[in-house]
Amino acid sequence: MPSDVMPSLATVPDFLAYFALAIVFTAVFVFVYLWITPHREIALIRDNKPAAAISFGGAFLGFVLPLSSAIAHSVSLPDCAIWGAIALVVQLLVFFATKLVLLDLPQRIARDERAPAILVAVLSIGVGILDAACMTW
Repeated sequence: MPSDVMPSLATVPDFLAYFALAIVFTAVFVFVYLWITPHREIALIRDNKPAAAISFGGAFLGFVLPLSSAIAHSVSLPDCAIWGAIALVVQLLVFFATKLVLLDLPQRIARDERAPAILVAVLSIGVGILDAACMTW
């Protein structure tokens, strides 16, 4: 095996550890987000309601963007976990803030109204980008 490959292979355990942490945090985010939202996104998506897919997809991207920044900029797994938890809380706050602006948000998404779903997605992704940028210190 060429000698320049060995340093790359030496970091595979670190890759696996960070990737496993990312999968766990992503699963926790999905579970918590689906639990806190009053509308049933997965059921709505299965019923071919694009509004649910748009809002959930935006929230998902809004979370994984700062999570990826946390992975890229953290100094250790615990450091990454702290910033991943912060990213999770920030995304939940985005949903609650949007729900304060649009009081009937869950019902509108359940009725497959796309404008509020797009607003949730855009705000989630936008805040996720800002959150990710703030993690670059």
